Amino acid sequence: MTGNGRKLAERAQLAMMLEVTAFPKPGNVDRCHDYETTRLEHFLASSILVREAFEHTEEGTGTVGENILEAVRLTGAHAGGNTHFGAFILLVPLIRGGDIPGAERVVRETTVNDAILFYQAFSETNVRILPEDDLDVHDPGAIAELRKREMTLYDVMLYSARNDMVAREWINGFQLTRKGADLLKRHGCGTDSIVSTFIDLLSSEPDTFVIKKHGREVAGEVMRKAREVREGQRDISLFDQECIDAGINPGSIADIIIASIYTALGEGWAWDC
Repeated sequence: MTGNGRKLAERAQLAMMLEVTAFPKPGNVDRCHDYETTRLEHFLASSILVREAFEHTEEGTGTVGENILEAVRLTGAHAGGNTHFGAFILLVPLIRGGDIPGAERVVRETTVNDAILFYQAFSETNVRILPEDDLDVHDPGAIAELRKREMTLYDVMLYSARNDMVAREWINGFQLTRKGADLLKRHGCGTDSIVSTFIDLLSSEPDTFVIKKHGREVAGEVMRKAREVREGQRDISLFDQECIDAGINPGSIADIIIASIYTALGEGWAWDC
């Protein structure tokens, strides 16, 4: 079965489920690895609980900012904390626009109010930010600053793009999402394709979540080891365990993989071969 013919909301839920159950994805939660406070079932629960927000997005009910905030609030009903905030940032415009060209149009039409709602959503997660970010979501004056600068949500992503690869997708036309979807189709079908695509992206792009948590040197080392896995010089299971032991989880790549799966499903990629 492919993603063709599915409702867009359902396709996005399926993408979330397929990403987290693919194994092994070095350092990330999957069917064989949990974190201490966030487990596989938390990710699966989020993929179910978010449905109404995705349906509203597909129907055009509410704005992009409202849809992201609703997704965060609906999936905050468990003890596992934030599981998919970055994925929501990508999936909401993709669902609303239908595909990547449509999403490019959607993000450019966002408003200052969307930015404010996004900051409200951000403040309800425990997403890590860099210390040099001067528009800190935890700063009570941040929303006033957004209004003062008249920053739309697109402007916020433009501002954040230098430090965040998920935000960068809004600015560069969803380039890695497109690359990931093409890689999924090139690698074939099924979950093995997801793992191969994950390694391909991890070997070529420094994961900004890893940078925020561990620094650029560690992110570069992760890229090097992923390249060795891709070239058959390092065992992926050992690399996975190394990342887990060091607390390294490439969460930004995982978010982009979800958007890539969503896109590939809509283009006929088969997940259950």
